[in-house]
Amino acid sequence: MIKPIIRDQQFLKIKSKPATKSDFATITDLMDTLRANSDRGVGMAANMIGVSKRVIAVEMGIMTIAMINPTITKKTGPYEAMEGCLSLPGERKATRYKDIEVRYLDHNFKQQTQHFSGWFAQIIQHEVDHCDGILI
Repeated sequence: MIKPIIRDQQFLKIKSKPATKSDFATITDLMDTLRANSDRGVGMAANMIGVSKRVIAVEMGIMTIAMINPTITKKTGPYEAMEGCLSLPGERKATRYKDIEVRYLDHNFKQQTQHFSGWFAQIIQHEVDHCDGILI
């Protein structure tokens, strides 16, 4: 179900709790909401639809993937990026890393560890920040 995007910064600054299999509806809602906003966004965290759980959705080309309880385990190549956010007006500067390794559960709750670089790494970092209550 497509949900409204939360813009309340106080809510967005709350650190999200780990997601469980009982949060599957949130995962579906997050994916639906990101797809509905794909003309202006490429990633979302569950708190952006009002649920303080560690779930992110990221558009990767023609696919949209969910990452449950994502943790960045390695990062290299820091740089400064200008980013926008569906929950905040305008753009802001953020420190990002060119290459990251992420440990997460996939939509089947199977443990994954993957390496991402460039644009996809930047999107994931932005959304993991959301899970940690960090706004750009």
